[in-house]
Amino acid sequence: MKTMEFGWILWLVMVFMCSFCAVFVAVKWVLKNVNKWLHETQLGEKQYSLPPGDLGWPFLGNMPSFLRSFKSNHPESFISSYVSRFGRTGMYKAFMFGRPSVIVTTPEACRRVLTDDVCFKPGWPQSTVQLIGNKSFIGISYEEHKRLRRLTAASVNGYEALSTYAKYIEENVVSSLNKWTTMGEIEFLTQLRKLTFRIIVYIFLSSESEPVMDALERQYTTLNYGIRAMAINLPGFAYHKALKARKKLVATFQSVVDERRNQRKEFHVLPKKKDMMDALLDVADENGRKLSDEEIIDIMLMYLNAGHESSGHTAMWAAIFLEQRPEFLQKAKAEQEEIVKRRPPGQSGLTLKEIREMKYLSKVIDETLRVITFAPTVFREAKTDVNISGYTIPKGWKVLVWFRSVHLDPETYENPMEFNPSRWENYTPKAGTFLPFGAGSRLCPGNDLAKLEISIFLHHFLLHYQLERVNPGSPVMYLPHTRPIDNCLARLKKCPTSSA
Repeated sequence: MKTMEFGWILWLVMVFMCSFCAVFVAVKWVLKNVNKWLHETQLGEKQYSLPPGDLGWPFLGNMPSFLRSFKSNHPESFISSYVSRFGRTGMYKAFMFGRPSVIVTTPEACRRVLTDDVCFKPGWPQSTVQLIGNKSFIGISYEEHKRLRRLTAASVNGYEALSTYAKYIEENVVSSLNKWTTMGEIEFLTQLRKLTFRIIVYIFLSSESEPVMDALERQYTTLNYGIRAMAINLPGFAYHKALKARKKLVATFQSVVDERRNQRKEFHVLPKKKDMMDALLDVADENGRKLSDEEIIDIMLMYLNAGHESSGHTAMWAAIFLEQRPEFLQKAKAEQEEIVKRRPPGQSGLTLKEIREMKYLSKVIDETLRVITFAPTVFREAKTDVNISGYTIPKGWKVLVWFRSVHLDPETYENPMEFNPSRWENYTPKAGTFLPFGAGSRLCPGNDLAKLEISIFLHHFLLHYQLERVNPGSPVMYLPHTRPIDNCLARLKKCPTSSA
């Protein structure tokens, strides 16, 4: 009798478990298809020409797997999972940052999306636009962008501007490097970011106030961490902290704008030295309309954020990579020594002409930009239905241009994870295969200034200094940008033969 009762209990347990598993599978299937029903079925026949892929879980989409991959030591696993499941198609549908999206990973598709202003517009997540600003370059129309780019181009990348900035950059690089040798263990990346931020603040605001720059740089660090975080506006989350940092930055810039306007009213004259703030205050359209305070502040906030992060990180990685590969370091150093040797008597400091003669150093910088891929992706949005490689990108869908896949493609770059600046010798990359600053009309406006900063820094670093990392095996994190977890804790020492 007891055996029979036990059998019935066992049978009931098995029925319950089977029922539970069936319900679990059914619920999972429903949840996995919610986004498909919401965003694909309404497309009608167009849904059948979408790229392969999946839209992930409701609301979250594919973000959990994206964040999991980029918080591991293998961020490429995010795209490789699509390749293993759907083949090497180069385009994949996904649900990213709250919107149905298409990820493009081939040079041809990336170039098309970046250069076709008729079919695509900026498509940054609304959370990012809220942090950078509705009136910044990522939030304004094509026509407004073109007008403001014309305004700012000469002040940032023009020959005269770069020649002027070179001297100031060099002075700060020389003094900073010398100072760091006296500080013992330093976070090399932190010090580089402070240096590049000091330079960009001077260029754009003519300010050299150390307390002001330190306060601004701290707020920018917080802002930057929130840009690629999930948009959770609750205390303790990166996005919430970033919104608070933006408020403080806006208040600071508003006080600068107010002060400049008051100076102009009081003295009734324009300043002899015009910085970017002055240029933005002066510009007017064909009807005489000047920029509002909101427009000026958002543009400045965007420029100062973009203008120091990439330079600091790239300079750090170039120094690390060169120290790891002595054969490349010696070749780069020999070029810098030759430039100094050819210098006419009486010349002190670098000239723009000399910097443009640094052919091998330019290859070092390009290779560093390729390997680290500072910005893994940029966002666009389809303005109309677009067909690329036989697949449809529906109107209103986001497009993620995946730079990492392009720069680390073994079919384009042999041993892509290896740092090898010599790969650029007698090699011109095909269109779309090298996109460190983007492409098309929205190419990064400060690319020449960034390379100028990095070149000047590496010139003096190679000639006179060596880097000794405290934790050479430090793990690397990839969000918001690729960096050692310890921010490259190191000692900077003068080379034994250096007279600097």
